[in-house]
Amino acid sequence: MSAKQQLKSWIHEADKIAVLTGAGFSVPSGIPDFRSAGGLYSERGEFSAPPETILSRTFFFSHTSEFYEFYRKKMIYPDAKPNIAHQTLAKLEEMGKDVAIITQNIDGLHQAAGSRKVIELHGSIHRNYCIQCHTFYSLEDILSKEGVPRCRCGGIIKPDVVLYEEPLNQKDLIRAMKAIEDAELLIVAGTSLNVQPAASLVYYYKGHRFVMINLSETPYDHYANLIFHEPLETILNDELLVE
Repeated sequence: MSAKQQLKSWIHEADKIAVLTGAGFSVPSGIPDFRSAGGLYSERGEFSAPPETILSRTFFFSHTSEFYEFYRKKMIYPDAKPNIAHQTLAKLEEMGKDVAIITQNIDGLHQAAGSRKVIELHGSIHRNYCIQCHTFYSLEDILSKEGVPRCRCGGIIKPDVVLYEEPLNQKDLIRAMKAIEDAELLIVAGTSLNVQPAASLVYYYKGHRFVMINLSETPYDHYANLIFHEPLETILNDELLVE
């Protein structure tokens, strides 16, 4: 049995599936990842600081205008559409599978594909709030404003995304731990597993059907029962859905 046939068999046998996704999952949708040769962190361009610095809480509050210039140019892709891998996970849910998606992505493409059980560890570009009165704003509200977006009360609007120096939402983290712990099958896809605490979530999986799908090796490959170092769209596609 080939590795892909094994994955297909495991998917059809499992009722509860947990999927941990990272930036690579949205690359086929035209959104750059972070750590590859052509990724976001390999460039600096016209900005005064590297991306890791700009995407920090300190920088947001000390250089808000430059933060938003970078954020609008490099972090928001309003025209991006779900790719075949997003669609495959949504179809598994349509087939009656209990699919819990734990994503490090902030683009909302899992929900756009139709997935309903999505835990966004790092927040979402689609949610924004006033740091003063906590009024919420949509992505369209942010895109319609120039410079630093401000609330009707005058407060600065902040994206509801987890910046460097900020903790993850504990309720989301606990939900993610529980979903992975309860899963019969764990699929980790499009992530280098270099960001904590998201990477360590794999330790909560107690089964023996741990599938890794990522172009490059990860520090957790030796824990996996099945490994694909291939483009995820060649693995997570409609071929898996046909019994």
